[in-house]
Amino acid sequence: MKIIQLEYFCAVSRYRSIAQASQQLFVTPPAISNAIKELEKEFSVSLFTRTKNQMTLTKEGEQFYKKASNLLETVNQTTSEFIDIGKHVVPIRIGIPPLLSTIFFPEMLIKFQNQYPDIPVELYEYGSIRAAKLVQEDALDLALVNMNFYDIDKLNSFRILSDKIVFCVSRNHHYANETAITIEMLHNEPIMMYNTDSVQNSTFQSQFDNAGIKPNIIMHASQLYTIRNFLKHNLGGACLYSSLLHNMPEFIGIPLSPAIEQEIGIVWQKGKFINSRVEKFIEFIKQG
Repeated sequence: MKIIQLEYFCAVSRYRSIAQASQQLFVTPPAISNAIKELEKEFSVSLFTRTKNQMTLTKEGEQFYKKASNLLETVNQTTSEFIDIGKHVVPIRIGIPPLLSTIFFPEMLIKFQNQYPDIPVELYEYGSIRAAKLVQEDALDLALVNMNFYDIDKLNSFRILSDKIVFCVSRNHHYANETAITIEMLHNEPIMMYNTDSVQNSTFQSQFDNAGIKPNIIMHASQLYTIRNFLKHNLGGACLYSSLLHNMPEFIGIPLSPAIEQEIGIVWQKGKFINSRVEKFIEFIKQG
């Protein structure tokens, strides 16, 4: 019995399909099929009931799955702990969009490091789309992202909160007394948009396209400081997360109609071993 055989077996048990397991593990279906046959031959049991489109665990297979899952967890934990021996601890690499960082950091980071002072963290500022791509490429371990992008299903994810987008303006703006803003009302309005690797940017561009509007974009920005200065001088408006306004009382946030809700959460790779440090950060986020 080999560790790799257990990993293949557990993946097929979870997905109930050799084809899906192979996609998640990035190995060929025959390699997985042969590993399972070798296990069945070694222990003289049938682990799966095979049908045309699905693999179902037998009674013996269910028992073996529980044992194999526990064994893999122990192996992974031990591997991670020995990697950390000697204080050669590799930091957790986390991607954060600049605007989201103002909502969650540094408070989140301070709480995590109070709980786990021996786990270093490195933060990298990228838009959600770019950050998610870097997670897929294994250049980042995790990313805090706007989850409303089309290939979110390629990653593991956990939703932290839902937020609404508001049209943010100075108190002297001519729309400041409006109770709601439609996309059509933004025609010819000077608008500050995000950088091109932002989910919000693509969301609003599709809204403008559907309305047949060419927006009057005066700036693409990623830093809240820059956007606030433009708003302060009444040079235009910006579509921001409503949560940001808690620390921006000098501005007005006008609800959009229809409302645009955005899901905020963390993402990490599918089909990849997660070391204990990253696992602890994920659990820390899930516990709130």
